[in-house]
Amino acid sequence: MHSTNYQDTFIAVAPDCPATQGTIPKEAATPSAARIAYRLIQAQPYGLTSDDVLFAVFAERQRLPPTDREAARAKFFARPQACLRASDLGKRYGWGIHSDASGKVALVGVETDAYRMLLGGRVPGHPEQKVTVKYAMRSRRTKST
Repeated sequence: MHSTNYQDTFIAVAPDCPATQGTIPKEAATPSAARIAYRLIQAQPYGLTSDDVLFAVFAERQRLPPTDREAARAKFFARPQACLRASDLGKRYGWGIHSDASGKVALVGVETDAYRMLLGGRVPGHPEQKVTVKYAMRSRRTKST
């Protein structure tokens, strides 16, 4: 089984992210993957892993009944999946994603002191703990020189 989970890692917003603060993805008749992921993570900070979030987004968008989800999850993770670094939360909406030691995730707005501390590799409230910093993927390719 392939996993997208990180431990003790902070996914900072992409270098080309236009947001200057964490912004809630817009509500739509068909919710975007970013809107669903935002709702799930905000409802349970440090309650779900990246795998939990990504599969829940997939299941909701596919309208999978709860009785089919266990088998569908095994099939979903039988192949590699894009991790939360590819999410629009970090690419467009200004949300950093912190994964704690057990791989549970929470959102951190780019405008906050907590974001700046995590970006510096330290955990707010626990400055002795270190995190690995990675960046969300860029939305656009950069031109090579």
